Order: sequence, then structure tokens, then C-alpha cells
Amino acid sequence: MLAARQSKIKLVIYGIGLGLIALAPLFLSDFRLSLLGKFLAYAIIAIGIDLIWGYTGILSLGHGVYFGLGAYCMAMHLKLTSTPNQLPDFMSWSGVSSLPWFWVPFHSALAAFLLALVVPMVVAFILGYFTFRNRIKGAFFSILSQALVIITVTLFVGQQGYTGGTNGLTNFSSFLGLNLQSQSTKLLFFYLTLAVVTIVVILSSLLVTSRLGNILTAIRDGENRVRFIGYNPVTYKVFIYCASAGLAGLAGVLFVLQEGIISPAQMGIVPSIEMVLWVAIGGRSTIGGAVLGALVTNAAKTTFSEAYPAWWPIMLGAMFIVVVLFLPKGIVGTLSHYFKNWKKPDLPASIPTTQEARS
Repeated sequence: MLAARQSKIKLVIYGIGLGLIALAPLFLSDFRLSLLGKFLAYAIIAIGIDLIWGYTGILSLGHGVYFGLGAYCMAMHLKLTSTPNQLPDFMSWSGVSSLPWFWVPFHSALAAFLLALVVPMVVAFILGYFTFRNRIKGAFFSILSQALVIITVTLFVGQQGYTGGTNGLTNFSSFLGLNLQSQSTKLLFFYLTLAVVTIVVILSSLLVTSRLGNILTAIRDGENRVRFIGYNPVTYKVFIYCASAGLAGLAGVLFVLQEGIISPAQMGIVPSIEMVLWVAIGGRSTIGGAVLGALVTNAAKTTFSEAYPAWWPIMLGAMFIVVVLFLPKGIVGTLSHYFKNWKKPDLPASIPTTQEARS
């Protein structure tokens, strides 16, 4: 009963917060609104990382790959739309004479969207199944996820004729007949991203409070005990890892539609680690914390870089250190802790014995 009440309170708070963000076009400039839309896309990745790390206890440092794969799938469609009946410009420069076979499905926007979700999930399934089945976890899994990042980035940079190399994919003009440079289109994508974040928050909140969520938390707190009582942790870990990768791919789609560019630099080691820091700062094991962490951290990064161009990396690092040292539960986790203990009834110093009570 108490847990259900707390879940309802959380959903109300999330609804109020997302409702306030919906009013952002009234007081933000077009540039700031575009930034906020991009940060909301990041919030979807943060929720996915929170599901696999905060609730299941698996630290993945390779979610930049899944984000990049989703973004590239949509960017390939946008690139083909921008150069109808022609090869993309970087292919011509690299000596590619015909459109590669794996580019052909991306003529369809629906196929590009579906592949943006499926491709990251397939890669996550392959990595997750073989590592979880062999009981590889902890720091070893984190190292493997970082190796995946290095391999993928190296592949994308090296295959310039097929991926655009270091420059990535850019110069998009339209999507489904909408002019991507139009302010009305940007406003449409902002509200689309906000709607997707709202749906993801609701579904994730329902998941973590369900029986499945309880099993994931039990795996985090004592995997051997879960296995002892008859559950197979591999199945649950692979499922939530694939779901997390799919969310990262979805975020990549929304990101490239608003940002207009994707390159290997945005799926490398540094962005992958930053994604984990968003969750750490917002608060692990809290869906709202993941969203807040992505928004606050990226807003701080933008503010510091604009006001103090030479000092912003140090200031951002200092913010991370302060949160880790003094707010180990993150912003939302710390606030939730104080809220639960607020107005807690004072217990008597000692309970009188039966003999003392009779006297």
C-alpha cells in the first residue's frame, strides 16, 4: 500500500515537471529550445542506463554505441532523402560507384526507424547473452562494453566510403516532407521528444514497480540467491540490457532529427562515460533522477562552456566530485531520503518492561 502510494506521488511529480517543460517555448529562445530538445533525447538514454545500472546493478560504459547506431540508421535515411537519385556526396569523394546493399533499406523512413531500434538491441543481445551466460559481470563487463565502443568507433572512422568517416553524416534537408531547418519543424520535434520522454517515464516506472522490476532489483542485491530460488538471471539481464539499448537507439533517432549531424565522436568513450555520470548525478534507481541528471548536467555543461570557455571542463569535473562526495545517492536520491525521514515520529528512548509497566 505504501509503495503504491509512493509510486503515485512520483508519477504526479514527474507529470508536473514534464508539464513545466512543455511551457518552455513560451520563455526560451529558438536556440535554447533546440538545446532543451536535445537534452530531452539524452534523458531517454539516461533512463535506459538507470534500468540496467541503477536497478539491475550492471554498469555499462558502452551505451554511446547504441545511441550512435540508432542515430546513424535515421541519418542514413535523411542523407538519401537529401540526395534523391544520387549517391551521397562522401561516397563519391571516396570512390564508391554504387549505393551499398545495406544502404538500400534506408530509403524507407519506417524501415530506418525500426532498424534504429532493432540494430542496437541485436548488438546488445549478442554481447549480453555471451557475457551474462558466462557470468561475466562487474568491472569485467564494463571493460568489455568499452572495448565494444573502441571497435565500433574504429570501424566507423575507417570505413569513410560507407559511413562518412570522421565527419559523419550531415547536411540533411527534410524528413517526411518537413523542412528540417524550419522553426515550426523544430518545435514539432521538441514536443515529439517530450511526448516520447513522458511515455518512457511512465512505462519505466511501471516496469520497476512490477514483479519484473522486483526480480531485477533482487539480481542487483543478490544474484546467487535469485538463482537459488529458481530464476534464471541471464534471461532477465539480457532482456533489460536489450531494452536499455533500444532506448538509446530511440534517443539517437530523436537526437539526429534535431541536431542534424551524427559522427563517431558522439558515440566514443567520453560520451559513453558522460551518460553514466548523468545517472549518477541525478540519482541511481530513480527514473526521475535519470531525467533530471541528464537535463541538469548538460545545462551546466552548456552554461559553463559559454561563460568560462577555458575553465568549463574543470568546473564540470568539480561538480561531479562534489556530487560523488557529498550526494552519493544523487540529487533525487538525497531529496527522497530526507523526504522519507521528514516528520518521522520520535520513538521512545526505551520500551518499558512488563514489570516496570505494572509498577
